[in-house]
Amino acid sequence: MTTHTSHPQIIARLKRANGHLQKIITMLEEERGCLDIAQQLQAVEKAIANAKKTLVHDHIDHCLEHAVNGETTEDAIAEFKAITKYL
Repeated sequence: MTTHTSHPQIIARLKRANGHLQKIITMLEEERGCLDIAQQLQAVEKAIANAKKTLVHDHIDHCLEHAVNGETTEDAIAEFKAITKYL
């Protein structure tokens, strides 16, 4: 499997989300305020959403280009439709 140039960026986003998630667990254990916890949960959601968006866009930009060159148009369109449901 080939590593795409976006994968290090996606890994960094997911590590950041993991750090936020660990902080949320600690905050809950320490009975911190709901507003602060909700803010951290929002940060986790955004980091994961951005990682997913970057991955899907990278796939569209690179993988589908190769699919068009090596597959029928119908197969490439089907793959495009399949990946876009995750946006």
